[in-house]
Amino acid sequence: MDRWISTGGTSGGRPVGARDRDGEGRARNARPRDGLGRPLPYGTPGVERQPEGVIRTPEETVAEAQALLDAGKPFHAHEVFEDAWKSGPAVERPLWRGLAQLAVGLTHAARGNLTGGVRLLRRGAGAAEEWAAAAGEDRPYGLDLTGLARWARELAASVERTGTAVDAEARAPRLR
Repeated sequence: MDRWISTGGTSGGRPVGARDRDGEGRARNARPRDGLGRPLPYGTPGVERQPEGVIRTPEETVAEAQALLDAGKPFHAHEVFEDAWKSGPAVERPLWRGLAQLAVGLTHAARGNLTGGVRLLRRGAGAAEEWAAAAGEDRPYGLDLTGLARWARELAASVERTGTAVDAEARAPRLR
């Protein structure tokens, strides 16, 4: 099912100044994306996007995000965490936001944006630890928040030390 309506743009023969819109008329970029979420030229085959706004149970969120991380798609995993962040109970939003930051940090580190990757990995690690301390729980839904924070800080240090992009699939964390 195609959710995107192309109403113009500068590629693919579309007029300059027109915008891609979704089915409700909101501006959305319809360009295909690669496995790390980078835009590709119009007409290029890309990786299917994660549907936005899906409400999942926490267990479904963790399982789907882990499958995406294992497949080397941390950008897509971040979108799954973002859905939980936006739709979940207010008390859990910092948890899901922190996990989304970890996934985006891995995305940036894999794309070669090393500075952004390091910052987001450390920010996500801090958010996970802060949530665990405030909630008095470091294993919500079986998540290993202590282990994830350690993974993120170790990956950030490795990226800084080597100065090279990482393989997202090879460096994917274990959430549980």
